[in-house]
Amino acid sequence: MRTQQQFLTEYRKTHRNPTNVLVHTICVPVILVASFGLLWSLPFGLWLGMVGEAARWVNGATIGLLPILFFYFRLSVQTGLEMLFIFALCAVASRIAQAAGPMPLIWSCAIAWVLAWLAQFYGHYKEGAKPSFLDDLLFLLIGPIFVLDKHGLLAGARR
Repeated sequence: MRTQQQFLTEYRKTHRNPTNVLVHTICVPVILVASFGLLWSLPFGLWLGMVGEAARWVNGATIGLLPILFFYFRLSVQTGLEMLFIFALCAVASRIAQAAGPMPLIWSCAIAWVLAWLAQFYGHYKEGAKPSFLDDLLFLLIGPIFVLDKHGLLAGARR
């Protein structure tokens, strides 16, 4: 498997244009939070017959995080911990939003997700380069650490 630095170096090749970098700085976090919220809306716990508060925490996001966190921890323990913290914040935000009912979470996340992706494609149009994930889907997971690294917030990348 490639190292974190190799992934980031490759990712940076198609993320140099200032407009594209700005779009990514805004839209990658939006896509991450919106994707998490959409997956949070898949109530696996309820479908499995679980009841109570525990059922609310067994959902598409918490189950889907397992392989994603494994990927981040393989890149770097520090990166894994940083992304775990971000995902924990997403879980709390999703749980709070879900308290208002499932539809506001689904609709707000779906709208944000679509608009952020449209902006991302505009950024790549300005860049003159296709998105990295079209060649390798793992680059969908590199976007968040690229944004953190770009702004000096990713301790795992500075090693």
